[in-house]
Amino acid sequence: MRKLLLFSLAAIALVLHAQNGRFALTIDNIMRGPGLVGYEPAQARWSGDSRQIYFQWKQALQKEDAPMDTYVVNRDGSGLRKLSDEEAKLAPPAFGDASKDKRSVVYARDGDIFVYDNPTGKVRQITKTSESESNPRFLADGKRIAFTRANNLYVLSLEDGALAQMTDIRSEAGGAAAPAAAGGGRGGRGGGAAPVAAAGQPPRGTDSQEWLKKEQKELLEVIKEKASRREEDEAKRKKENPRKPFTLQARQSVGAMQLSPDEKSVIVTVSDSGAGSRNTIVPNYVTESAYTEDIPGRSNVGDAQSRLRMAILDVATGDVKYVDHGQKMTPPVTTATEKMDTTSPPARTPTAQDRDVRLLEPVWSADGSKAVILARSGDNKDRWVLALDPATGKTRVLAHDHDAAWVGGPGANTIGWLKSDHEVYFQSERTGYSHLYAVAFDGHEARALTEGKWEVLGVRQSLDRSKLYVTATKESPYDQHLYEMPGDGGPMTRLTEAKGRHVTVVSPDDRSIADIYSYTNKPPELYVQENRALADSRKVTNSPAPEFWEYKWQDAPIVEFTARDGAKVPARLFKPANARRGGPGVVFVHGAGYLQNVDRKWSTYSHEYMFHHLLMERGFTVIDVDYRGSAGYGRDWRTAIYEHMGGKDLDDIVDAAKYLASAQGVDPKKIGLYGGSYGGFMTLMAMFTTPDVFAAGAALRPVTDWAYYNHGYTSDILNVPQSDPEAYRKSSPIYFAQNLKGALLICHGMVDTNVEFQDTVRLVQRLIELRKENWELAVFPVENHGFVQPTSWADEYKRILKLFEKNL
Repeated sequence: MRKLLLFSLAAIALVLHAQNGRFALTIDNIMRGPGLVGYEPAQARWSGDSRQIYFQWKQALQKEDAPMDTYVVNRDGSGLRKLSDEEAKLAPPAFGDASKDKRSVVYARDGDIFVYDNPTGKVRQITKTSESESNPRFLADGKRIAFTRANNLYVLSLEDGALAQMTDIRSEAGGAAAPAAAGGGRGGRGGGAAPVAAAGQPPRGTDSQEWLKKEQKELLEVIKEKASRREEDEAKRKKENPRKPFTLQARQSVGAMQLSPDEKSVIVTVSDSGAGSRNTIVPNYVTESAYTEDIPGRSNVGDAQSRLRMAILDVATGDVKYVDHGQKMTPPVTTATEKMDTTSPPARTPTAQDRDVRLLEPVWSADGSKAVILARSGDNKDRWVLALDPATGKTRVLAHDHDAAWVGGPGANTIGWLKSDHEVYFQSERTGYSHLYAVAFDGHEARALTEGKWEVLGVRQSLDRSKLYVTATKESPYDQHLYEMPGDGGPMTRLTEAKGRHVTVVSPDDRSIADIYSYTNKPPELYVQENRALADSRKVTNSPAPEFWEYKWQDAPIVEFTARDGAKVPARLFKPANARRGGPGVVFVHGAGYLQNVDRKWSTYSHEYMFHHLLMERGFTVIDVDYRGSAGYGRDWRTAIYEHMGGKDLDDIVDAAKYLASAQGVDPKKIGLYGGSYGGFMTLMAMFTTPDVFAAGAALRPVTDWAYYNHGYTSDILNVPQSDPEAYRKSSPIYFAQNLKGALLICHGMVDTNVEFQDTVRLVQRLIELRKENWELAVFPVENHGFVQPTSWADEYKRILKLFEKNL
């Protein structure tokens, strides 16, 4: 019977293959990745005259680690061609700072500074030095630029090349260690107090050098005259340039530097690294040197983190003042010991201390007279829009968001000035969905520019700031369209027509749109259209290999099932055309946690999307779930996993399995699941905490213990292990490994710098100690978190397929 069944499946596969053309739906074929589906066009930008679009792209036959090429196409979609390396250097930059009149863009490349002239399309190299220059910006006159070199800010004239140093930031000088004391007498000295100099004798140690220096100056006239001239020269230099240096202390470093529009001060981000923190190390076994080499890692959640402050340096004097964000915290009261002790101090009155608040760079109004800062608390539960007084460093609150879980959502770092320069726009989830708001600089209540049960994903202004171009999910949570609205708010006009995902750039003349568009079964391509409502678009690129189109890839339908708490959970369903009742099923769990995979765009998980077609051809019904914690459905969906990862999100995965059985006819004893990263973590939680639901699971690059993951991601959701250990214990699979029943496959890249291989090593030791036998481990020596080599992809997914076919 087994042989007959295998023969029947093979016959079905051959028939389906014949129906779909020459394409062979095999693991080796689909795991070619970009070699099959192509490379997504990226960094689309317009020429200054709006006549051409430049973008990064490469052909499907090129290797994945090969650099992207630069292409150009006319605004009507004609004349597509690849630029030579020399031509690419003269192309408009993908990133840079525009002058106030928008005629020029200054940018850094390979450590040097260049200026691109929009009207002529010419590139001018400004610096060519051995030191690295970065972060160049135009000053208000458009004739000078500011940039960073060796942790100091400089201003350079584009007309005569005059260079002025605006800051004097230095590292703390390490003094020479005092020489060790020599032993006294033949037997030497033991420990104890240092010897004291006899009366009339010069002091011992380094003080003796100062004594000799003073004696030399008093004894010899020539030395006295030389010292006097030096002191006069130093006094003259200080008078002509009175700027004091800003000396960084131990463990301090500087980040972003910004010259204020009036050029009187420089705003500097100062980082104080956490004392006692320790970074992980990732061993790299397959190296060019043939020796194992260490890759520097990161700190873990709960370790001491860097504290960021914003300093304002006076350009003329070097005086420093720190920005006062105004947010305080009150420490708990310290009480005397309970024992009667008259020597104990009385209870200490709590005093307000500065709260740990991270400040982003100031954003200035067009006339340079006003500045605002986006700030967030170190625990990420509060965010403020602050008005800054650069003269005093004081701030005042314009808008405040608080979230008992953590502040986030689309556009959490969005901030800018509306055309009037009286209002600042930002995004907030205060209604439960991320929307656009405006608040007056003089402090009135914020007003909503958009509203509804949908989300704003991004916003950009037209060059003259008369319009706002908004990317949003207004039509449905599964489509991302571009809209236009008046610059100070008003009705929204939809510009893009086709369902799916649109990543757009409007031309400088406001007449055309470059659009990187994708759909469920259509990989991303560059299109162009006129800038008007629902205009027709023209396809420019064709990225996939020709054989990709020989197969009929499914426009996987989006379904909803009802979770145990009544919530409607969205999912994509991959169901065989000839599905039989009692067949096997698989639940796919996407990674990242906060990511949307159930929509009408080409999936980020293209390998898995094609793998699901292979599973369908072998009789599996597959469901791909946007479980609680996923992006795209508002604040409550996003934060439903607070203090318990593997809680409501896992409930949704289990309920998806029950939906496969109840609504799709899948045998409840033949259901498996798989996923990578967060999806790998969820697979482990499912196999360990709901062992009777899933017969098999493949956990790829999984987090096994959240206490070993990074701070930025984990502390938002679980706080820190020191203060919330229970959240970590109930969220970490390693604590539940004893419950494993089904067949488990673990796959992990050994040079993973995100979820480090140590996570899997610890779990493996735990499984060994528990004497578990129904698990396997596959390691990939040269792979990081995201696999690159097609051979690694193929090996991993052959193992997953084998796991499912054997156990389901």
